[in-house]
Amino acid sequence: MNIEPGLYLVLLAAIIIIVLSILLSVVPVMLWISALASGVRISIITLIAMRLRRVTPSRIVNPLIKATKAGIDLSINQLESHFLAGGNVDRVVNALIAAHRAKIHLEFERAAAIDLAGRDVLQAVQMSVNPRVIETPNVSAVAKNGIEVKVIARVTVRANIERLVGGAGEETIIARVGEGIVTTVGSSDSHKDVLENPDLISRTVLGKGLDAGTAFEILSIDIADVDVGKNIGAHLQTEQAEADKRIAQAKAEERRAMAVAAEQEMKAKVVEMRAKVVESESQVPLAMSEALRNGKLGVMDYMNLKNIDADTQMRSTLGKMGDGKNDKDS
Repeated sequence: MNIEPGLYLVLLAAIIIIVLSILLSVVPVMLWISALASGVRISIITLIAMRLRRVTPSRIVNPLIKATKAGIDLSINQLESHFLAGGNVDRVVNALIAAHRAKIHLEFERAAAIDLAGRDVLQAVQMSVNPRVIETPNVSAVAKNGIEVKVIARVTVRANIERLVGGAGEETIIARVGEGIVTTVGSSDSHKDVLENPDLISRTVLGKGLDAGTAFEILSIDIADVDVGKNIGAHLQTEQAEADKRIAQAKAEERRAMAVAAEQEMKAKVVEMRAKVVESESQVPLAMSEALRNGKLGVMDYMNLKNIDADTQMRSTLGKMGDGKNDKDS
């Protein structure tokens, strides 16, 4: 089959375009040309090897170009190993450039370690150049006179790049400053001392070295606001007095209950004694009858005893009647 020359040229051009597109997708020629134009020497084979290692060449070459233009000596292997470890190559290079311009000593290995530790190394460099202000929440403390003092402090910190790996964060700084505020206010004799000299808090907190073991360096601590709160001492004394009153009432109630119980016990004993008296009196007729049977008591003796008993009852009745008349006359 004969192919016309025009059609042959079109097919050849199509084949060439397809081959070139495949070649350019595998071999980043434009990226290689851009690197050469920027003074970064890198071979086509290295770029192809990156493709085979599933590394995006542009994410390595472009940061390398930025570093070379900034005068920072880095290698392809350093950037690629950091990328394969899961790091952010572009952010690390930007941090190195910012540190280099600010004349802050920062090596690639330390910057990569900070990035792999989960901290933003670029933000850390920026905080080293431009310190950050951390505002504490409202810290409540009580002076020795029982008055509550509420303090808000602003802490100016600068990132310490040497301690970014393994150093404590902002939460530790805020907690330590709050502890220093509570200590200073609690050791003051009066809340007026804190109101008159709020710099006491700043001096005490700064003197404790609160930035030890943290990723920051405290530059200054400024007291933003000092307010007087409740009279905690009086409130506690009131609650203590109320508690003492309830305890006293409970003890009095206990004593009253014991007294009532003792009274009931005495009444029961009285009833018991009366029962014994009645029991003893019931034995008298039996004893008299026994004495009569045995001849130890005569009939006349018994009759005299009955007469004495009747006379005694008559006198008692007359005595009660006389007492009733005297009460009416009075």
